[in-house]
Amino acid sequence: MGLISEAGFLGEQLIRMGIVTEEQIEKALEVQAQKKLKGQKPMLGQVLIELGFCREKDIAQALAKKSGFEFMSINNTGIDMNCANLISPETAAKYKAIPIGMVDGKLKVAMQNPNDIIAIDDIQILTGYEIIPIVVPDRELSAILEQFSNMSQNVERQADNDEEEKEFGSINEESISEKPAVLLVNQIMNHAVRSGASDVHIEPQEKFTRIRFRIDGVLHEIMQQPTKMHPVLSSRIKVLGGMDIAERRIPQDGRITLKIEDKTIDIRVASLPSAYGEKLTLRLLNRNSNLITLEQLGFPEEHLKRYNEVMHLPYGFILITGPTGSGKSTTLYATLAEINSPDKNIITLEDPIERRMAGLNQIQMNAKAGMTFASGLRSILRSDPDIIMVGEIRDRETAKIAVESALTGHLVFSTLHTNDAPGAVTRLGEMGVEPFLTSSSLVGVIAQRLARVLCPACRKAYSMKREELLLNTPDFPLDPWEEFVTLYKPVGCLSCNNTGYKGRMGIYEFLRVSENIQKLILEKASTNEIRHTAIKEGMKTLRQDGLMKVKLGITSMEELLRVVM
Repeated sequence: MGLISEAGFLGEQLIRMGIVTEEQIEKALEVQAQKKLKGQKPMLGQVLIELGFCREKDIAQALAKKSGFEFMSINNTGIDMNCANLISPETAAKYKAIPIGMVDGKLKVAMQNPNDIIAIDDIQILTGYEIIPIVVPDRELSAILEQFSNMSQNVERQADNDEEEKEFGSINEESISEKPAVLLVNQIMNHAVRSGASDVHIEPQEKFTRIRFRIDGVLHEIMQQPTKMHPVLSSRIKVLGGMDIAERRIPQDGRITLKIEDKTIDIRVASLPSAYGEKLTLRLLNRNSNLITLEQLGFPEEHLKRYNEVMHLPYGFILITGPTGSGKSTTLYATLAEINSPDKNIITLEDPIERRMAGLNQIQMNAKAGMTFASGLRSILRSDPDIIMVGEIRDRETAKIAVESALTGHLVFSTLHTNDAPGAVTRLGEMGVEPFLTSSSLVGVIAQRLARVLCPACRKAYSMKREELLLNTPDFPLDPWEEFVTLYKPVGCLSCNNTGYKGRMGIYEFLRVSENIQKLILEKASTNEIRHTAIKEGMKTLRQDGLMKVKLGITSMEELLRVVM
């Protein structure tokens, strides 16, 4: 922020604004002097922030007031990427400055040192616009400069093997390697990885091409590009994915492996012909990311204790249920990592294999070659497995073989699309599995959702009276003495891409199949009867687990209502 080294300049302004006292300035000057003796060169503003006497925002406002420049928080206003792209990332890094918008034909530039005449002159010559220097908080400027720099880095394509490299080399890339397309793809990929996006949607519309990222399960529009850019953009991605660039009338699939910021990213590309051109969907998988544990996923302690008993049983059938994108596969992988050991033969049937894990025998489904879940399951039973994981129960045949495998001494894990855990029990009956088979084999069912976690940097606390809260949410977990409850709501900042949320956490319910529930299954009881009995036996529902996470300030009430009915 180009803090002025003279204590008087900044100190005087902060005192005048009533942000700090003279005693606090004296204390800060003492600490600054001690640091200088140790060979450090701290600015007065940094020391004041470290001591907790003021915030970065206060320093920026004091500097703006003293120098006569406008103060602005990028968190609140955001930046116009068309303006930012008027200078190169190298220039932005050199001068610690970035264009953030236009006003009356003049370019507003956020600067670390708004008095840097050389930087202002150079940016004016490069852009051709008159410059208005803007003072912003230091951390915001650093974050946006780093983001801008990373978005324009080169993306390096990784070849998995020599054969693939040869195949790739035979495609005439020169014809579509025009600089704008290459730069744009680099920018999209870098931005997607940096934002933690799981999917990228490139969608041609009538007047522009829309680019959206799925971040923490929710789609966000990131940028719009002119329609004329779409053909070269899609061709560039299709070349990288080893797809036929001449064929635009039928859907295609491709795969790319990229090296971005020292991360190896596997990308599955799917093209789909639409009214205005090909829509491209890119699914990003970080090969380097560490496998998350069940505790980190957000399993409540009491659920985890009961689930641990079930996953270490010698045989039985365990189901994980929830809608698409609720993290079922992640829970399965975390479970397999927990029970994986050299004395166990674990075989998985997956479509597709989302994560390669050491010690597992992972088999990819191939319907065209006749390798379906049902036929694969029959085959692997002859390979002496101890533990079997079936990616998904899709039909009666797969369900029946999975249940029979559990009865013949195997521990079987699989997933199913149902709304809650009790619903999975009745769904097996609807699929044609006899109740006596289900009651004998099923040992536990997990139902789950993924809720976004509130950004710790910008979440905002608010208080609610007991009566008001119970009026809207009668089942909210309150202790008898609690008259007021502190909850949190999302705000949005640079740290969380102005979404108010950063990362996701699981919301769970775990149904342990007891003797009472076995009897209900044999009697073909309804989902409600099974749910009622399970709750009496100690099952916490999805909603109860979610409300507890709202109370702990992990997520917001709005987010819980978005994912749990």
